[in-house]
Amino acid sequence: MVLHFGKATGIFLKTMPFVFLRMGVGLLLGIISILYFGIVIWLGMTLLDAGTISGWIAGVGLLLAIVIFVGAWRLVSRYVLYLVKAGHIAVIAHIVDTGEVPSNQLQYGTSQVKAHFKEASALFAVDQLVKGVIRQFNGKVASVSNLVAFSGGVRSLVRLVGRAIAIAASYIDEAIIAYMFTTEEENPWRAARDGVVLYGKNWKPVLASTLVIILGLYAATFGLLLALTPLASVLGTLSTTLEITGWVVVGGLVLTAYTGFLNPWVKTVVITTFLVEAREDTPDSETMDRIADRSKKFRELMKNAEEDVDEEISAPAR
Repeated sequence: MVLHFGKATGIFLKTMPFVFLRMGVGLLLGIISILYFGIVIWLGMTLLDAGTISGWIAGVGLLLAIVIFVGAWRLVSRYVLYLVKAGHIAVIAHIVDTGEVPSNQLQYGTSQVKAHFKEASALFAVDQLVKGVIRQFNGKVASVSNLVAFSGGVRSLVRLVGRAIAIAASYIDEAIIAYMFTTEEENPWRAARDGVVLYGKNWKPVLASTLVIILGLYAATFGLLLALTPLASVLGTLSTTLEITGWVVVGGLVLTAYTGFLNPWVKTVVITTFLVEAREDTPDSETMDRIADRSKKFRELMKNAEEDVDEEISAPAR
């Protein structure tokens, strides 16, 4: 197993403009969320105190506000966060593939996303299907029972590894998206199919390195939480309110470090490992059939790719 930590860390540091952009977007969405629920709660309490509405109406109103928020969050995630994430992936893929850093990363990433995915919904659809394929494939070829012998003393480890394998899909699908930015294939479904096939040929080093860094991510996050815990404890000696505030601050700092730096770094390592390991390989029908036998989602991906091929063949010449 080859861990490309050094190369990936160097690439990660070169893509700081996108890292800070993602942090900025996340911070903005966090502030908007706090203001939204703050206004909803203030309005509900004001109307309750005035006797304008009853308690059950306030409860229904709060539930409706939550439903609206969830719907809006999904739209933002699909049309904003996905595009920012894909732009970052495009820049990482370019650096791994060419060794060069685009002069204007944000502009380059945006242009690459628009060139490969005409609409944000297309990116979302491809990403979700690829993630499903990876989950099914990993579940068949790298089941926990094949990795760890079950016994009373290792049950916790088995559950931890199983969870890590499930989480790995969310990183490996980004590596497939990265491959799509490096290939000359213009059709996203065929490019995604080929990327999955290359993963099928290199799944052992890619999945193994992904599991190592995910487990390391668990440890780093837990260690950071322990390091910041004394802050809340000190404030707790002053008052309960300050202790609660301290825990909120600690949670916010840990979440910021996790989502802003640790998570993008792990993504960069996985993408770098996949692109480097698969660089000399080409998709083949044997691996394609093997994955199709293990994944219903992959058969759906193949169908989408074949339908697009048929449409192009049957389209009249211009």
